[in-house]
Amino acid sequence: MITFRNPFFLFLLIPVVLAALAVFLTKKRTSSARIPNLVPAVKTLRVKLFETVPPLLKVLALVLVCFALARPQKVDKQEVPPTEGIDIMLVLDTSPSMAAMDFEPDRMEAAKAAAADFVRKRKNDRIGLTVFGGAALLSCPLTLDYNSVLEGITSASLNMTLESGTAIGDAIVTAVNHLKDSKAKSKVMVLLTDGRSNVGIVNDMSLAAKTAKTFGIKIYTIGTAGKGRAKFPTGNPLMPVAFIDEDLDEPTLKTIASITGGEFYRAKNLGELNGIYAKIDSLEKTKFDVKTLSSYTDYYNYFLLPALLIFLLAALSERTIFRSIP
Repeated sequence: MITFRNPFFLFLLIPVVLAALAVFLTKKRTSSARIPNLVPAVKTLRVKLFETVPPLLKVLALVLVCFALARPQKVDKQEVPPTEGIDIMLVLDTSPSMAAMDFEPDRMEAAKAAAADFVRKRKNDRIGLTVFGGAALLSCPLTLDYNSVLEGITSASLNMTLESGTAIGDAIVTAVNHLKDSKAKSKVMVLLTDGRSNVGIVNDMSLAAKTAKTFGIKIYTIGTAGKGRAKFPTGNPLMPVAFIDEDLDEPTLKTIASITGGEFYRAKNLGELNGIYAKIDSLEKTKFDVKTLSSYTDYYNYFLLPALLIFLLAALSERTIFRSIP
């Protein structure tokens, strides 16, 4: 963005333009007031140039000086993120049951879309991604590079851990390991699942939650499953769709959230899931004054130097090219 440091100098353009008009009008009146000869004098091209070029050059030079005095500058502004914000670890269930179609188009794609929308709304908070099925693994470490987080969410797929089952305890511990050493003033885990913990090394969900609480980590748990049975793709062309029973362990998810000071939410469709992420987004906000760094690049030389050259050119032309003209 181009601005003027001393914009009041631009008002000098008014007297400059008025003075130029006054000079040209005076010359015109003086010329017309001369006693006419019987044969009107014919002005040569050189005379016309002498009467117009040097004065025009001087006016142009004065205009450029006015702009130089106004001190044009290019201003670059950059927001500086706070040194302390919120660290958020998204924990996403990728077990095969996430292919159930009680969400549009299915639980997995709905969960990915809602999580991606949540990431896009954040600002100046580090976000990471942990995925789990029968095992848990870090997909993206805590980072301010939201494109990397979004790439991790996009690439998440069913059964990507290659271990069957749902290891919620292992997922919590894995996420805790990547949050516990954080210097952020607030540490949050958002755990999304459609089932119950049935495999893994950590079988005591309360112990896993208490471990998170020890490190000051708050866990929001989200259950993504409709009520009752849900359609499930079989991959068999002869019987493409089967039904699976609801298997969401609400009591355990509520306990995990309660122990850590978080909240449990249940989503039965994509709209509710988006609403839950929006609520978490509103609850976990860092209040800070945005600091802005501004850098300035001066451009007055681009006006001042040409002005000096034009003044010099006008003076030299009067003393050389047009010197013999009275």
